[in-house]
Amino acid sequence: MRKYTVLVFLCFLVGSVTAQSVARQWNEEVLNGIRNDFARPTVHARNLFHTSVAMYDAWAVFDPYADTFFLGKTVGDYTCSFTGFLSSENVSEARSKAISYAVYRIILHRFENAPRKEEILESVNSLMTDLEYDVSITSTYYQNGDAAALGNYIAEQIIAFGLQDGSNEALGYENQFYEPLNEPLNTDITGNEDMTHPNHWQPLKVENYVDQSGNVIPGGQPPFLGPEWGSVTPFSLRDEDKTIHSVSDNNYTVYNDPGPPSYLQDGLGIEDPYKWGFSLVAAWSAHLDPADGVLIDISPASNGNFDSSGFPLTFEEYKSFYNYANGSDPSTGHSINPKTNLPYESQLVLRGDYTRVLAEFWADGPDSETPPGHWFTLLNYVSDQPDLIKKFKGVGDELSDLEWDVKSYFILGGTMHDVAVTAWGLKGYYDYVRPISAIRYMADRGQSSDSGLPSYHPNGLPLVPGLIEVISLGDPLAGAFNENVGRIKMYCWRGPSFIIDPNNDVAGVDWIFAEEWFPYQRPSFVTPPFAGFVSGHSTFSRAAAEVLTMLTGDPFFPGGLGTFEAPANSFLKFENGPSETIKLQWATYRDASDQTSLSRIWGGIHPPIDDIPGRILGEKIGKEAFAFGEKYFSKKLAESGALFPNPTVENTTILFETNEVLRVSVYDILGREVISIPAEFDPYNQCNLNTSQLRQGIYFVILRDGNDNLVFNEKLLKK
Repeated sequence: MRKYTVLVFLCFLVGSVTAQSVARQWNEEVLNGIRNDFARPTVHARNLFHTSVAMYDAWAVFDPYADTFFLGKTVGDYTCSFTGFLSSENVSEARSKAISYAVYRIILHRFENAPRKEEILESVNSLMTDLEYDVSITSTYYQNGDAAALGNYIAEQIIAFGLQDGSNEALGYENQFYEPLNEPLNTDITGNEDMTHPNHWQPLKVENYVDQSGNVIPGGQPPFLGPEWGSVTPFSLRDEDKTIHSVSDNNYTVYNDPGPPSYLQDGLGIEDPYKWGFSLVAAWSAHLDPADGVLIDISPASNGNFDSSGFPLTFEEYKSFYNYANGSDPSTGHSINPKTNLPYESQLVLRGDYTRVLAEFWADGPDSETPPGHWFTLLNYVSDQPDLIKKFKGVGDELSDLEWDVKSYFILGGTMHDVAVTAWGLKGYYDYVRPISAIRYMADRGQSSDSGLPSYHPNGLPLVPGLIEVISLGDPLAGAFNENVGRIKMYCWRGPSFIIDPNNDVAGVDWIFAEEWFPYQRPSFVTPPFAGFVSGHSTFSRAAAEVLTMLTGDPFFPGGLGTFEAPANSFLKFENGPSETIKLQWATYRDASDQTSLSRIWGGIHPPIDDIPGRILGEKIGKEAFAFGEKYFSKKLAESGALFPNPTVENTTILFETNEVLRVSVYDILGREVISIPAEFDPYNQCNLNTSQLRQGIYFVILRDGNDNLVFNEKLLKK
């Protein structure tokens, strides 16, 4: 029987979900494949992108206005030949068949080495059976009008493209030249005395290492995932934003380089941005205990609604943005729900429940669809909401479920892939350290705040009263013979060694030896196997939030509220909890994205310097990828040109694809020129024309190039 593991969001929909489009059904299969594969965000962002391209092109072949992205085009260094398609059956059935065969073949290829490939194969074969498609049809000769052959051809070409796109798929995505500078950190022992490069990533040696999808990794020491991913052919990233950096005679391709993160300085204590950032991660782990009794409002009334123009850029701004002692950011929330015109209801919960749920929910595991897949599940959740009207960008005609799905998957898939190329290009080049390595390294060396106090070392932890202190005589941690006097202690989450049974135990918060600090993660996982800067979660999430905002034409979730319920004493997997049922709530997609970013600090995975550059990059990538992708939806129309709305009252838009400098003129029915201005086209091939001063009647809108050649001529009716 075909098995779907669908995000719990779907359990809270009001009423039944209507029949899903064939694109939605195949997207669920891709997500199911990801959940049953190794947890590889880069690889699966690419899988989501390539399958979304396959579905979009199989749809666009039949559309009179849209153009294909891959069929008949050159993408990167690969040219996909295509001679056009004349279907031998009705368009609806041909589309469904072409989409199905294309994605089916890609899934078979991409997941053939997945650890649970039998489950994947059973599920996709079951869907093909349900759709009454014969999997033995393997022909790629689409010229006879066979839609199954067209789907097979699309898959064949995308698979061939993937074998030369820079991902090194043929060799299992292995790294070609990257080597870590540090020896591995053995997480089964305390401290990090052997670390020699505290600004750089350190592999982890974890006995019985289990990845984010629940797969045991032999050897317990996973390599850096995707440090050379910046060289993979992107969706919309531009050459002008690309830099090639040489390290040890090897080239790293980096897009949208934000500059380096904070590097460790001598002394300075808490005024060293490196020490401030990593000690903040430790300080926030003191918020992971519901027994402290701290109550906070987690509703949109108190959270979210922070404009990205206020993101910090300087160290002083970072210190103002992040609340070091109490957690969270400067967001003030929303006064009312704009969909109901009522205030958002407050939701007071224990902070220790909220922070733990946040850390586990956004971590996507176990059975993870990884961060890019998580945002596809969010997109599907939004698409299923009865309050959503499926109008592209919130305007125009309502789209069919199929058209909505293929267009939204195409843009989101391309965006998630561009994020992976960008973020992992930066991760590989900057090779930045993770909190567990940095905190333990500094703890081993002592404190850097006061050279007059015991255990001073210029590379030690900063002292923060009540959070990071030197153990003195009489301290409960001093030891029976005061052997621990002078060591550094930290008030934080006590770690997985205090959890024997995750179904019943809670580690809690207390003073521990700082060199034993542990992120809020499973002891068999600890930290993702790749560098920290920039945060993939922050970049994926902000980019996806921008896409969903533009796709729906509305920054708010349908109905003004997105919700996920975490049941008491069952949702958490690292330890028991939450102690009471709580609901994660978001007014806007950007609010959800910002919450994702904070979750990675509470989870002990990223310091602030990984977060903010990721958010900024994500916003840029999301907007640019959307603009790039949406042009394909009207590309055929733009090549010939169009006016809309027509008839018009105040304004009309000229849709026309051009790289030339053009001039727009408007003539009345008597041939008199009444408007003559430069034509200013935006990235969407659109030029706005103000017609408010024209009288009612018939006009002609004309575009001319620099040589006065006529390139566009269309009649316009002014009402």
